[in-house]
Amino acid sequence: MHIAILSKNARLYSTQSLFQAAQRSGHRVRVMDHTRFDIVIKDGKPDLLYLGDELPYIDAIIPRIGASVSYFGTAVVRQFEKMNVFTTVNADAIQKSRDKLACLQLLSNAGLTIPKTVFSYDNLDSQYLIDLLGGAPLVIKLLSGTHGTGVVLAESAVAARSMIESFASLKQPFLLQEYIKEAKGCDLRAFVVDGKVVASMRRQAQEGEFRSNLHRGGQSEIIQLTPEEEAMAIKATEILGLKVAGVDMLQSNQGTMILEVNPSPGLEGIERTTQVDIAGEVIAFAERSISNQSPSDQKDPMQHL
Repeated sequence: MHIAILSKNARLYSTQSLFQAAQRSGHRVRVMDHTRFDIVIKDGKPDLLYLGDELPYIDAIIPRIGASVSYFGTAVVRQFEKMNVFTTVNADAIQKSRDKLACLQLLSNAGLTIPKTVFSYDNLDSQYLIDLLGGAPLVIKLLSGTHGTGVVLAESAVAARSMIESFASLKQPFLLQEYIKEAKGCDLRAFVVDGKVVASMRRQAQEGEFRSNLHRGGQSEIIQLTPEEEAMAIKATEILGLKVAGVDMLQSNQGTMILEVNPSPGLEGIERTTQVDIAGEVIAFAERSISNQSPSDQKDPMQHL
């Protein structure tokens, strides 16, 4: 196959892991910066240019779209879809999962348990919002944050009011979420590929920190999820239409809760922790999908996209 990995940084561990896995499987692969595409919209023939030139033949793309360029990156993925190029993560699924509010709405409406969450357009009455969650401590999340950025713990009502008013004054949309104290800074990450949990780990925040992200000094260990937790992770990806995703969960007194679903999860922490070749699983998924395409979905290998 001819595979393009859409990534802004070819040196990132995740990008390199996917690149090497594709090469080991005998595929032709290149890394393409999704911010360097030009989207050409014309009657009956969607097109893309890369660095001003026509694209070579591509069978499949593997999007690694960062949150900071989600809108344009998603538009590029959608254009590839219109050109009948297979993608391991489709554009609509990226949009649904990247929008933290929409993601939680979809998961909750489907019956999955999530931490109690409040979102309000008018944030002037901060105490009212705090009371809706049963008081402090509580977690405040910017809708655009990743890797634990834009996530703060307000340990008192005074701190919560101050943070709410600060974010509101900056016109930054944010969520308020109940703090699951019994989780003790620990969460679970399940990596799902094509409807199957291929690897899972437990992450523990460092002392004095409630965010378990490995980027923030958290520690990780391999873990076997319960059948119920595996089913939750798989259902979450199905609801959002994701075939490749990282699902973060918290263990609470009310049972396991879905915290977040990431359409472009990092591979470094979980591959090194579990020793599972997750990149190879993603490539194998692309291979199966291409081989199962109907003739009408396949492109002429001699044509340019």
